Amino acid sequence: MDRALVPAMIAQGAGVVVHVTSIQARLPLPEATTAYAAAKAALSVYSKSLAKEVSPKGVRVVRVAPGWIETEASVRLTERVAAEAGTDLDGGRRIIMDSLGGVPIGRPSTPDEVANLIAFVASDRAASITGTEYVIDGGTVPTA
Repeated sequence: MDRALVPAMIAQGAGVVVHVTSIQARLPLPEATTAYAAAKAALSVYSKSLAKEVSPKGVRVVRVAPGWIETEASVRLTERVAAEAGTDLDGGRRIIMDSLGGVPIGRPSTPDEVANLIAFVASDRAASITGTEYVIDGGTVPTA
């Protein structure tokens, strides 16, 4: 997509690229998602490089790194985890949160919350933001 769209953005001197990475680039789950985590880490590094290249030409590049998002697929995973553990949906959520090392807000984020963040970083209100990553994970990834 970048190869198709970024040249036109450069030509017009404006644009925003938003790459959706993942907290798994920093917090991989080796029992389940090593390849996914590696791909998201690579996307993050590529995004940093792209930002340095195209930001001086008027094109911003921003990364959004979701944590656990309660999508239809994650609900199915939660149901499967719950069934395997002999518990209910809330018990399945707790098992997943524990596997992540905890989610301080006590729940997964919603797709709308991620979409709202993406809409903000793509908007003119974020006109001076480029080359950075916004984590939306309910506090899952520890910070220093």
